[in-house]
Amino acid sequence: MDKDLKKIIGALQKQGFGVEITKRQHVMVYRDGVLIVTFSGTASDWRSLRNGIAKARRAGFEWPPTR
Repeated sequence: MDKDLKKIIGALQKQGFGVEITKRQHVMVYRDGVLIVTFSGTASDWRSLRNGIAKARRAGFEWPPTR
């Protein structure tokens, strides 16, 4: 898991999203018990992280975090 994904996971948890890491290092993000997005632990496509953030933003995630 890279440092960018760790920052996103931390921000998701601060904003009330549920985060679960599977045994194969996939990051599953939940909101009120509903699966919102799954991030790959080792993404090979540079767009996959951005696409996951877009799905989370549609569910109410604020990125980049406000100061």
